[in-house]
Amino acid sequence: MVTVSAHAYPWDVLGDPAFVGRVWEAGLDAVTLAVSYHSTRAATPQHPHRRLVDARYTALYRPVRPSAWAGRRLAPLAPDWLTEPDPAGEAIAALTAAGIPVNAWVVLAHNSRLGLLAPELTVLNCYGERYPYALCPSHPEVREHCVTLAVEALRGLPAGALRGVSLESAGPLGASHFGCHEKTDGAYSPTALRALSVCCCSGCRQSWGDVGDVTGRLRAAVERDEWLPEPLAAALLAARQLSTDLLRREVLAAVRQLLPGVPVTLHAHPDPWATGPSPGLTPAAPAEVDALLVPCWPTTPASADLVRSAAEFGRPVDAYVTVLPPADPAELPAHVRRLRAAGAERLSLYHLGLLPARQQPLLAELAEVFRDHPAVQRS
Repeated sequence: MVTVSAHAYPWDVLGDPAFVGRVWEAGLDAVTLAVSYHSTRAATPQHPHRRLVDARYTALYRPVRPSAWAGRRLAPLAPDWLTEPDPAGEAIAALTAAGIPVNAWVVLAHNSRLGLLAPELTVLNCYGERYPYALCPSHPEVREHCVTLAVEALRGLPAGALRGVSLESAGPLGASHFGCHEKTDGAYSPTALRALSVCCCSGCRQSWGDVGDVTGRLRAAVERDEWLPEPLAAALLAARQLSTDLLRREVLAAVRQLLPGVPVTLHAHPDPWATGPSPGLTPAAPAEVDALLVPCWPTTPASADLVRSAAEFGRPVDAYVTVLPPADPAELPAHVRRLRAAGAERLSLYHLGLLPARQQPLLAELAEVFRDHPAVQRS
């Protein structure tokens, strides 16, 4: 079934009686609402009482129950920039009361606060540099944290409140952070970024086997812009996929035990070496989830190629499209048509709360374009 949804934060919904009306005006089938989210500084141009939200650290937007986190150093904080005791729960209740289905958006391994607290659990590159925003799933403590986080983000919600669950950063993050006033754009080639995104922490090294001087080979790849020989590359990728599979499976088992029958969408990338919010698909991943959300922010044919690649796995593909700069609004309708023709069955628009009022009609236009354009017929 063709569906169109848009993402939002709890603070976009709370305190704004007009938010529900904007959802209906946009012709959306659902809202994908953050229930755990990394640090951000967000504009709220259409909110009646605020214009900026400084979410200074990764937060759980549900009640943080001491009993669930007792004795753990990896524990979330509640957002002190909001006054509601259950921000996401209250936002979900407001949306469902208006008849709007909700997808719960859970960010897992992206957490700068916890990475600074426990640096030995973060991604370590071949130069011995830590990425504090990137918790490495090779560590059981990280996977345990992500499982508990997912359960606590979803527990206690009204029966039938959720249309689905959307899992972001269910795997390793790499050299590109896309935040914190990023000043790395253009400095490294795609090959160098791939090498800088290989984790060399103790947990990952245990899975490599006898493969020689890995860090030296990775440094050479960065400095010479030449990728690794295939046997070594295959061993490193297999180790990464092992920990990614463990994280996803443990989280999925807990989510499905808590919410049986609720579909789970995985933020994913067809390139197995991809890292970040949408980590590379492992061979096992597509069969274990209900849909794949693929990043399609560049309005170029390459995004349609990603959709085609993801569709080959036989799961519904959700094309993730931003309507915000640097995307050109004039290019977005054609972009959405290409994604639909490439096989996307769903469209996820980013972002309801960040969008200024003058661009609000664009959401309805894109929803109409996506629904009216036929998808490619696959044998």
